[in-house]
Amino acid sequence: MFCSSPECKGQDTVTQPTGDVTAAEGDTVTLNCTFETTDPSPSLYWYKQGVNDSPKYLVKCFSKTVDHSPEIQKDRFHAEIIEKSVPLKIQKLQLSDSAVYYCLILGTRLFI
Repeated sequence: MFCSSPECKGQDTVTQPTGDVTAAEGDTVTLNCTFETTDPSPSLYWYKQGVNDSPKYLVKCFSKTVDHSPEIQKDRFHAEIIEKSVPLKIQKLQLSDSAVYYCLILGTRLFI
C-alpha cells in the first residue's frame, strides 16, 4: 500500500490488548481496539477468525455509521467509533463466539 496525497504523514496504527478473554455463555464482553490515524474519516473493521477458518467480516464503523455483516445477529454485536477507539461489544455469548477477533483500519487516502 502507498499514500498518494501530500498530506499523508505518519502511519495508521491499530492496537488491541493481547491475551485471552474468558467469559461464560450468556455473558457480555467488550473487546477493545484503539487507533491512531491522520485520516479525518477512517473506516474501522472487526473480523472474527475461528479455528481452521478464514477471517469473517463482522462490523464496519465509519463516522457515525455502523454496517453489520448480514451473517451476524445485529442485536448481539455492536461497535462504534468513540474518539480514538472502536470497542466491539458481544452480548449473550455463545460457544460459537469463541475465536480470534481482529480490528483493522482503512483510510480514505490509501490505495493498493
